[in-house]
Amino acid sequence: MGHDHGHDHTHGANKKALMISFIIITVYMIIEAAGGFITNSLALLSDAGHMLSDSISLGVGLVAFAMGEKVANYSKTYGYKRFEILAAFFNGVTLIAIALYIFYEAFQRFSSPHEVASTGMLIIAIIGLVVNIVVAWILMRGDTDENLNLRAAFLHVLGDLLGSVGAIIAALLIMFFNWGWADPLASVIVAALVLISGWRVTKDAVHVLMEGTPKNVELDEVINTIENVQGIQGIHDLHVWSITSGQNALSCHAVVDGGLNIEESQKLLRNIEERLEQKGIGHVTIQMENKEHPHDESLMCSHDHGDTAHEHG
Repeated sequence: MGHDHGHDHTHGANKKALMISFIIITVYMIIEAAGGFITNSLALLSDAGHMLSDSISLGVGLVAFAMGEKVANYSKTYGYKRFEILAAFFNGVTLIAIALYIFYEAFQRFSSPHEVASTGMLIIAIIGLVVNIVVAWILMRGDTDENLNLRAAFLHVLGDLLGSVGAIIAALLIMFFNWGWADPLASVIVAALVLISGWRVTKDAVHVLMEGTPKNVELDEVINTIENVQGIQGIHDLHVWSITSGQNALSCHAVVDGGLNIEESQKLLRNIEERLEQKGIGHVTIQMENKEHPHDESLMCSHDHGDTAHEHG
């Protein structure tokens, strides 16, 4: 119960951080777009487009949190918590697409430089930088290490923040030295950072969707932890995966002494659960059986984690 309460508290803080960030970014994006239309500034409109990607990212993240709160039912026995990972995947792919588009635009500008209104560009870039610093700070207060969905939204904003820094430097270079190429060069540097971020988030999301072993879980440690519990003779059919960010699950078959009664088995199970919780695994399902219980060979049985685990093939 304590573990779940902690997760719920973090979940609430993450959702609040996303909500505040979404409101700030969306309001500023609308103001910037309106300013672009009134002043007929392409620089303002394109920056508003970049902010729009942040707004969509944060909006999708909020929907993911709302979906994740829906209770489990007969068709979704884990509930909708995995939707957060799908949102992170969507955000990661969007980051990659944005980066590729920036590369394309930068190439076009290198070949045929555009006239840039540097003063207006500088003012908007400074305001954008302040807005993005505030939003990044709000998101950083959430759980960006553990929560993939929040990290994806944070990286979107970080990319925009770096974009603002690049735009400020480029605007100053254009104003003082008339270096028109500074604008596309700044874009290329930021696009490279955005591309790396997008690739990492997408890769991590795919890992979770493929039921991969959580990064914060050492499988050998988990095997040793279970097999070192007195009364456990060996384990097989071991699976460790993430339900969603910060919620790891484990299932396995454990070979125990056939003479154990129900009370002793329960005590043994509680002992394993307590040890595994310290290893970052809160959802544990263990099937206890004796040596004579037959089982199919599984991938994990090919790993050498105790001779007893190989005696029941």
